[in-house]
Amino acid sequence: MKNPILRTIAALAVSLPLCGWAAWPEKPIRMVVPYAAGGGADITARIVTQEMSAVLGQPIVLDYKPGAGGVIGADAVAKSVADGYTVLYDASAFSVNPSLYKLPFDAAKDFIPVSLVATAPQVLLVPAAAPYKTVPEMLDFARKNPGALNFASAGSGTGSHLAAEAFNQQAKLNLMHVPYKGGAPAITDLMGERVSMYFSNVAFSLSYIKGGKVRAIGVTSTKRLALLPEIPTLAEQGLPGFNTSEWNGVFLPKGTPPDVVQRLGKALQSALNDPKVKEKLLQLGLEPGNTTPEEFSKFVQDETSRANALVKARNIKVD
Repeated sequence: MKNPILRTIAALAVSLPLCGWAAWPEKPIRMVVPYAAGGGADITARIVTQEMSAVLGQPIVLDYKPGAGGVIGADAVAKSVADGYTVLYDASAFSVNPSLYKLPFDAAKDFIPVSLVATAPQVLLVPAAAPYKTVPEMLDFARKNPGALNFASAGSGTGSHLAAEAFNQQAKLNLMHVPYKGGAPAITDLMGERVSMYFSNVAFSLSYIKGGKVRAIGVTSTKRLALLPEIPTLAEQGLPGFNTSEWNGVFLPKGTPPDVVQRLGKALQSALNDPKVKEKLLQLGLEPGNTTPEEFSKFVQDETSRANALVKARNIKVD
């Protein structure tokens, strides 16, 4: 090519695919939260996105698309343009839904896991006036009084439901499931002794525990929680290896350029390493995640496999 102008144009054309994303982000980023505003996912998303926005130099706008256990919002992201400007902020349901629903997308193939944000161990709650104060006492009561106990959940397929089914499975019980439309009505009926137990995240239940309105008798993590150091783990109380947690994480639609995935991940890691962000999460009973895309991908695969095994073993169905 003899014409120097044409040579320059050709060189630019070749180089554009390599550097076309160099300026990302050039405009606000939309982060889809597939749950209602005010819930756990919303709270943690607000905490981390404020710092992420400062790192990226662009605002991150939260877009709430609740419905079908998170499926509606996730589907919107799966079908969005993979340019880095539409992000999914999902929760544990992402790994459970493939076993419960016929999804309009492939959770394993249509998303790129970016990073785990936080894990949320749960706490086993019983009525304040319950005749048992420890897990072994509760198990003894359940076995001596078949059919006397049941468990509440925030809805079929939710984290509270799966934790209770894991409890049923390991303790070799078959307590009846009483599903509610959210955690608020579930804990209200627990306080009223209309249900026998409920697995809740700490952020939601801490005030009820501290106020003596419910009794916490165990936590689902492998170690005790800093906010409730006096409450032993279920593993300490005769259920070895018991470990269930809810979690939040960030995903991008498949096809997003690798450098955008890395930049978004680094911005999230920077936010999670910020002392103020860490403290806010810890005060909610959350453990900051901060993983690489590869580590989070493995985490999601493991969580999906575990959820699938539990759903099959306990024959869990959505209402």
